[in-house]
Amino acid sequence: KKEERESGTTMDVCAKQLAPLKSLLQPEDWSKVAVAYEPVWAIGTGLTATPEMAQETHAQIRKWLFDNISEEVALNTRIQYGGSMKGANANDLLMQPDIDGGLIGGASLKADFFNVVNGVPKN
Repeated sequence: KKEERESGTTMDVCAKQLAPLKSLLQPEDWSKVAVAYEPVWAIGTGLTATPEMAQETHAQIRKWLFDNISEEVALNTRIQYGGSMKGANANDLLMQPDIDGGLIGGASLKADFFNVVNGVPKN
């Protein structure tokens, strides 16, 4: 929610959602897990997370994995961005160190999807 972002409680909400996984998954299960973060505070508001805002939350999720699961899991778990990724912001989002990919929604149905693909940073 917008209030969560503005009050700085986004990670509290994410931590509550991640916490059950700690007891449900065995260490070997984590290699099959991808985490997706979507800024629900932006849904229907007309607001969009900047790449820096998305990176901040992804880094906090990775830190949660480090603190609560293990360093190996934190380093190897793919954390994907589930917000509005489109041609105009794909490169900037995917250049962030803790954003490992994106879940492409409506943009996948439009010609702009090719701009998303072309926005993937070249290694």
